Amino acid sequence: MATQGCPCGHLGSPVHACSCGPGVVDRYHARISGPLLDRIDIHLRVPAVPYAELGRDAPGEPSAAIRRRVEAARERQRERFRSLSGVHANAHMGSREVRKHCRQTPEVAGILRTAVERLGLSARGCHRVLKLARTIADLAASEAIEEAHVREAIQYRALDRRPTPACG
Repeated sequence: MATQGCPCGHLGSPVHACSCGPGVVDRYHARISGPLLDRIDIHLRVPAVPYAELGRDAPGEPSAAIRRRVEAARERQRERFRSLSGVHANAHMGSREVRKHCRQTPEVAGILRTAVERLGLSARGCHRVLKLARTIADLAASEAIEEAHVREAIQYRALDRRPTPACG
């Protein structure tokens, strides 16, 4: 699913000024219901890429290395859920599996509590964060969900946060 940040499409653009009036962005975002957002694991704001950057080779992790990490994480998940029918990946976990496989240290619980209070995450949204944090931990070959994994997962909930006041 994809959407613009505002009706004119220039919210947060470093090149074009947003032409939306006060309250327009809030009304625009209100069209996507909370229950629908709760069912989407990752929502990100993706800024426009300047033309000069389009053809540039960016340094980064090679695709082959990323593929190996993803395959290893998928294998961890297959092994974790081998005895459960219909559960093959972290995204398929129900509440019982989340409690079992997404154990929270007091520090992790504190980060989640803050996210629930500040972002207004529902129970479903909180479980989505935990499942995503479990996947991030799997990609890092970590047995436990660590604070950094939960913080990263929360960052992928951009639409739970209020839009930046660039329109008006």
